[in-house]
Amino acid sequence: MTPSTIFLIFSLLFSSSYAAVQDFCVADLKGPEGPAGFNCKKPDSVTEKDFAYSGLGTPMNISSLIKAAVTPAFVDQFPGVNGLGISMARLDLAVGGVIPMHTHPGASEVLVVISGSICAGFISSANTVYFTNLKKGDIMVFPQGLLHFQLNAGGTPALGYVSFSSARPGLQILDFSLFGNELPTDILNKVTFLDVAQIKKLKAVLGGKN
Repeated sequence: MTPSTIFLIFSLLFSSSYAAVQDFCVADLKGPEGPAGFNCKKPDSVTEKDFAYSGLGTPMNISSLIKAAVTPAFVDQFPGVNGLGISMARLDLAVGGVIPMHTHPGASEVLVVISGSICAGFISSANTVYFTNLKKGDIMVFPQGLLHFQLNAGGTPALGYVSFSSARPGLQILDFSLFGNELPTDILNKVTFLDVAQIKKLKAVLGGKN
């Protein structure tokens, strides 16, 4: 095989590979969503605005219940992350604020503290607890699917940003899963070992029904 033949073969292979590459798949939020995510917008309708997002500049309203706010930049808000396996959110914790025990079924999470002090931790499937106090510039990782929490550990408001390994990480908050629905009180009494009065109190706070 001559050098010119080899060069021609490699040229054809590389040109075919590059032709098959799809650089991005900006979400068409007006279309249906399937298990793999949203369909792609037509390339000629994609603009630079699809790849930039300013929604994390200001927080959502602080919840009076948890004294905290989570402002997302998931695919629903930021179509450019569709199919890329990444997303972000802003975490604001007032004094005494807490993000209750929760899990993200679809993603691992990394938290970076921007200001204030945040106590954060998670529980492994072996029921081992890992938690620590984080200050400005510190980061912590939370493995996919594990229960974890964040709370303000100082006397001033705290700000952090979190990144996820999914364009839509999913969310299940333990307290609401247990007490914010129609699961009968007698069953909760058996599976949580809490007394009926306490269960009814929690349901009243979290919107559940007895």
